[in-house]
Amino acid sequence: MVIISGIDFTDVLDLVGTFAFATSGIRLASGKNIDWFGAYIIGLVTAIGGGTIRDLLLDVTPFWMTDASYLITTGVAFLAAILFKNTLLRWGNTLFLFDTIGLGLFTIVGIGKSLDAGLPFWVCILMGAITGSVGGVIRDVLINEVPLLFRKDIYALACIAGGFAYFLCYQFNLPNAVTELSAVLTVITIRVMAVKFHIQLPILNLDDTEKEG
Repeated sequence: MVIISGIDFTDVLDLVGTFAFATSGIRLASGKNIDWFGAYIIGLVTAIGGGTIRDLLLDVTPFWMTDASYLITTGVAFLAAILFKNTLLRWGNTLFLFDTIGLGLFTIVGIGKSLDAGLPFWVCILMGAITGSVGGVIRDVLINEVPLLFRKDIYALACIAGGFAYFLCYQFNLPNAVTELSAVLTVITIRVMAVKFHIQLPILNLDDTEKEG
């Protein structure tokens, strides 16, 4: 965990990720005939959903119940979306951009908190993937979309790759800031490259096999 001038670097990343994920949720809710309060809730669930599941699995009080900054940050994201709707939210790639940034940041936050709990590295990687991706799953279910995690897009696998990058740096005793930044960039790069070059996982389809039988 990195502390700079009394500021916990991981907490900073956590709040930045909260803002990014909340913005992605609010952006997606804007096309679903959802009112302002509903849009805020969608943004909040997107931001805290994965971390809540992580904390429940770690048997600790969910982080947002002891720190109101996550609810406030989501409110700031909502106000920013309203105030800059004529610029920011009209960009075609806004949802993807904020979702990808949040995915990377939350992945390393989940890994860091799992490391602090003394869990083995493979559990930390899974916790990072849960922290990064489950909020988006809950968001998509609430707005009646097929969750990105269950589509052929590279999503949770990007989190897992980021987790391996984290532990590779960790094994070489690199500074925490370098380790965390490397993991975040790995997640973001894989996600962006997968979308840009249409890299996808095969779709499971057993119908042909059943028909041949």
